[in-house]
Amino acid sequence: MRRMFLVMAIAATAAAQAQKIGDPRPFANSITPDDLKKHLYIVAGAGMEGRETATEGQRKAAAYIEDQFKSLGLQAGNKGNFQAPFPIYQDSLISAAIEVNGKQFALATDFSININMSHTSTLLGSEVLFAGFGTTDSSQNAYKDLNAQGKIVLVMQGAAPPASGGTSAGSRTRFNQFAVVDAALKKGAAAILMVQSGFPRRSLPNKGGQHLHGFKKTILPNTYYISEEVAKAIMGSDYETAKEAGRNGYLQPKTYEANIKLEIKKELNELTSTNVIGFLEGGDKKDEYVFITAHYDHLGKRGDSVIYYGADDDGSGTVSILELAEAFTKAKAAGKGPRRSIVFMAVSGEEKGLWGSEHYSDHPLFPLEKTTVDLNIDMIGRIDPKRKEGDSTNYVYVVGDDKLSSDLRPISEAMNKKYTKLELDYKYNAPKDPERIYYRSDHYNFARKGVPIIFYFNGTHNDYHRPTDTPDKINYKLMAKRAQLIFYTAWEMANRNEMLKRDIPLTEQ
Repeated sequence: MRRMFLVMAIAATAAAQAQKIGDPRPFANSITPDDLKKHLYIVAGAGMEGRETATEGQRKAAAYIEDQFKSLGLQAGNKGNFQAPFPIYQDSLISAAIEVNGKQFALATDFSININMSHTSTLLGSEVLFAGFGTTDSSQNAYKDLNAQGKIVLVMQGAAPPASGGTSAGSRTRFNQFAVVDAALKKGAAAILMVQSGFPRRSLPNKGGQHLHGFKKTILPNTYYISEEVAKAIMGSDYETAKEAGRNGYLQPKTYEANIKLEIKKELNELTSTNVIGFLEGGDKKDEYVFITAHYDHLGKRGDSVIYYGADDDGSGTVSILELAEAFTKAKAAGKGPRRSIVFMAVSGEEKGLWGSEHYSDHPLFPLEKTTVDLNIDMIGRIDPKRKEGDSTNYVYVVGDDKLSSDLRPISEAMNKKYTKLELDYKYNAPKDPERIYYRSDHYNFARKGVPIIFYFNGTHNDYHRPTDTPDKINYKLMAKRAQLIFYTAWEMANRNEMLKRDIPLTEQ
């Protein structure tokens, strides 16, 4: 009898919980085209300067998102702070020099460097090893019978014909400078001199690209891209002979005596970017989490006049997060709050290489094992002109719902069938998708940790990564419908009895 009362009590509690959750449609309907448009004209406006990571524009966008989260009554997601910082590194060049037998050569006029791939050093050498095209692969072995350990290596830009023969340019392997550097690294070279055309050059940047990892696993040999004049100073008349031989793809190695000084001085600057995190506490399952993510960074500006507005990429996802957060906070205020906690995270550094989500997934603020799903929104405001089948005014690409959890697709399709009736296009779930879309947005950093994900996407278009990706080109009605699908899906996942199963292994393609 006691057991029967216990079962009845549990059933009554579950029924009460279901009654409390109620109908999600009134809250989904608060996601409107007008509200999305209002936010997007700010987020993707000129004042945000293209929102490039670790710039003033990105900081302005982060402040706007934070203010919106505060106004909705969300809790700060990072130990009392809405912004969760992560470090970014950028190299600045102080000076670089090449001197051959007492003759000095000038940066930009006679040589250049890759700032990110180099390191501060001064190298004085008395020999230079000429190693042809500098690669070791199935078609050539530039280092056969050569000892490059600790040597300064000089290589030509080009490629040998395949081992099977043939001398036409079309039959040669394509020149790959990274393969040249990798081969020299494996052979223990101290530095690389790579002959290039295009000197003198107008100017060279004094800053390298940003990077997420300041401590590198591998220190590469410094690579100098040199003019023919520098090569002639080392090789003398042999240079023209080698150049002619190179047209036929065959070059002979040789060691040249030359007193050569190679110098690079640079400094490493530590910058900061942030993810913006708002938290809505759940009910009886508040220690489990539904994540809703989108990246708010974009490509910034070029000079003072060209702005990459990033309205679709990913202003559309950013403002959808704001509207989704509003819908869920309204539900909670009405006594219909989610059982699981919901984390709204606007991510930066995506355009640089998924940096913000990588940092979060490596340093999570909420347990990943208790994160039931990440619903990631990256470009849902436009129509893919390449899509020729179905109704392109009523679709969304759904990516990743066939991976990691067998629960994902049934829930997604059930919510769509019941509420939004969009065409769910699974094009980018193809195992051999040539665009590798599954790996190209922030959801992947959750997936690689085992968290089930769905990625919502409208496909690329002619304005993708161009200054013409502006708010006036957004289809706000379709964008609102897509955001509502995400709301219904999150609603179901936040309120179901069990976390999503993790029953499909993550596989690399």
